Amino acid sequence: MKTNMGTLDKIIRVMIAIVAGFLVYYDVVQGVYSYILLTVVAIFLLTSLVGFCPLYSIFGLNTCSVNKKG
Repeated sequence: MKTNMGTLDKIIRVMIAIVAGFLVYYDVVQGVYSYILLTVVAIFLLTSLVGFCPLYSIFGLNTCSVNKKG
């Protein structure tokens, strides 16, 4: 797995995960939607920590400036 996520992309994902986590914690989102949102939060945090997004590789995207060919 080569990293395909840049620093800004990782920061944005972590910020979205924090906001979504607070929405679930403060019961703004409830029920089944909270479980779905927590799953998305976990995926965002995991991909941010690893630096690899499987969807980016499927669509050929790369936001990491170190791995860009040129």
